[in-house]
Amino acid sequence: MNTKQTLAVKTPESRMELDKGTNTPPVKTAFPPVVDENCHILLLGTMPGDRSLRLQQYYGHSGNHFWKLVYRLFDQVPDPDYTARKQFLLNHKIALWDVLASCTCEGSLDSNIKNEVVNDFSIFYSKYPAIKHVFFDSKKAEQLYLRHVGKSEDKVYHLLPSPSGANASKTFEQKLHQWKEILLFIG
Repeated sequence: MNTKQTLAVKTPESRMELDKGTNTPPVKTAFPPVVDENCHILLLGTMPGDRSLRLQQYYGHSGNHFWKLVYRLFDQVPDPDYTARKQFLLNHKIALWDVLASCTCEGSLDSNIKNEVVNDFSIFYSKYPAIKHVFFDSKKAEQLYLRHVGKSEDKVYHLLPSPSGANASKTFEQKLHQWKEILLFIG
């Protein structure tokens, strides 16, 4: 009798497979990008956390400051509607994606990421050539991108402090001050 049991939560855009009966961490699959042909800036994370995957929303955990930071750049309050938040990014020519297409990860911490599979950035950049500035929203996102993709001469790369509530090394105001660099490249 096979004691291995796989429990899958499947949605059109994301999937987490929990492998019961082994010590294998869950396989997580990221969301498609939020992007259109007018975007000049790309914000890159690593992989959605468990709460975001359950909600099917980028930065869905209430303790993450991503949406609050982005809206405060423009002196606005985050819209409670997720579709409106994505449109807000596009209205400001900002794309959003993750470095990883999938990985194994126990919990939501970037430090637990293993078996990473990277998104296809060559296809992405050829489809959206107006993107010239890439902002990593964590050191781990930058590290994974540089390891698996590498820098391109036609892009400028920037590192922002993580919006995660777990990043307690900076206050919200300190993070916001550094995130304001994005405003220099809104075109």
